[in-house]
Amino acid sequence: MEFPNDLIIEKLLEQRDLNLNVLKHLDFELMMDPTEKEVCDIKILQNDTIEELKKIEHEIAFLTSEKL
Repeated sequence: MEFPNDLIIEKLLEQRDLNLNVLKHLDFELMMDPTEKEVCDIKILQNDTIEELKKIEHEIAFLTSEKL
């Protein structure tokens, strides 16, 4: 039987993977000769996604440290 934290960690890992995939696609968009406005929008999205990743990683670290 899985502990509730294990399920939460699994969902957080899925969210982390999704955000990493978003970053990969945003990097690709930057190579497609975007307009200045698009570059600005992409940079904002990248920063927001990175901040979200930091929160997810922090939560994963917290939940895994509770198990020890």
